[in-house]
Amino acid sequence: MIGIIDYGMGNLRSVQKAFELVGAEARILPSPAEMDGVKKLILPGVGAFADGMINLRNRGWIDPIHAFIATGKPFLGICLGLQLVFESSQEDAPSPDQPVPGLGVFKGQVVQFRQQFDAQGQPLIKIPHMGWNTIRWTRQDPLLADLPVQAGTDPAVYFVHSYYALPDVRQGSSFVSATAEYPVGQPFCATVWRDNVWATQFHPEKSQRVGLAMLRNFARF
Repeated sequence: MIGIIDYGMGNLRSVQKAFELVGAEARILPSPAEMDGVKKLILPGVGAFADGMINLRNRGWIDPIHAFIATGKPFLGICLGLQLVFESSQEDAPSPDQPVPGLGVFKGQVVQFRQQFDAQGQPLIKIPHMGWNTIRWTRQDPLLADLPVQAGTDPAVYFVHSYYALPDVRQGSSFVSATAEYPVGQPFCATVWRDNVWATQFHPEKSQRVGLAMLRNFARF
């Protein structure tokens, strides 16, 4: 059984339907009391970091998430779920030196894409970063194994975000398993993996065949 955390952030049904498409049973969990029998746990999410942490805390999810991860069972964060597993975020922070605390599973901070301008003062990129973008492996990751892509090409996945995770290189960034570029030539963290914890900045449930292949891999762990 795959459990999907309901903390009032995002379209949970789309994640549930995606798992159903790959033949996996997934259940939306309105509270930690519903976790009996859950073998894998999903933290999805769309929205602001601070709101996400407030909702997780108010609904009693903080300690159960850490306890679940400690069991060694597979855990997957999606989009905002990736950001929340980091130490902190600049989003809605009162000041740069007072970031909003996160779950702290991975070392690093969530930061905003920095707008760039051409000689005429026109923005060079759109924020939020929205739409299809390719990812590139930085190391082997079982979540990204055997994706249905043409030989010699990188898989494309669907992103919607204005912030991204910046791993703390002083603590080592070996947990990053894939990057994307936005703008071109400037890589950012797209997926992380360490032990039994995975997270993607993009939405596998919106990434068609490639995303479904990732969810199928996760369901098999």
